[in-house]
Amino acid sequence: MTTSLTLACVWVVLAALTAFLPFRAQIIPGLALLIAAAVLLVWIALDHGWAPALLGLLALVSMFRRPLVHLLRRGRGSR
Repeated sequence: MTTSLTLACVWVVLAALTAFLPFRAQIIPGLALLIAAAVLLVWIALDHGWAPALLGLLALVSMFRRPLVHLLRRGRGSR
């Protein structure tokens, strides 16, 4: 297994552990995970192509769907 996929697996474990935290304590680790996910997806795309990176992106959007919707709404000025 490549380093990018190994780190992606570690990312998933860290995301699952972050989900166990109280909601207010999830914000900072969640932002760090979101930033790290972008780096990991690019790395996976470089190592394995766009298809595995697209699958990773779909998994990311599935896991972060509520925070991403909140950010989109906040960005448009509506609540």
